[in-house]
Amino acid sequence: MSAPLTQFLENSGAAAQLMAHARVLLKLARQYESLVPPGLAQTSRVANFKAGKIVIHADNGAVAAKLRQMSAGLCQRFSIEGRECSGLEIKVQPRENPYQSIVSHSKPLSQRSSASLLAAANSMPEHSPLRAALQQLLAQADIRESD
Repeated sequence: MSAPLTQFLENSGAAAQLMAHARVLLKLARQYESLVPPGLAQTSRVANFKAGKIVIHADNGAVAAKLRQMSAGLCQRFSIEGRECSGLEIKVQPRENPYQSIVSHSKPLSQRSSASLLAAANSMPEHSPLRAALQQLLAQADIRESD
């Protein structure tokens, strides 16, 4: 951050409080990473610090459960290293992965499967909702040429 911007942020009321809180969170994050095993450090992070409680976000329930088991010891270690810690609040909050995409791939039906579904649809009453659903499925299905 440039010096004039840093000076401005440190000397204007609300921004100064925000900067001080950000510094506390950075110190806590570094401290947290040194206190927990590397696997947990990669799958969880310090999210906030309020009223003596350290809020930690875990990527999944298994990580959260392990951190809850360790919470008393972690809180004690934070206190020993100079940070008041009255408790840990562990929340499951997965990280967003901008590179992860959910792509739907249609799998083609074999001719035998499509023939079976068509026979099943034709054996149902004319106005049956299941018959209509099967006919719609077959109309939209990608059918393989050979089995």
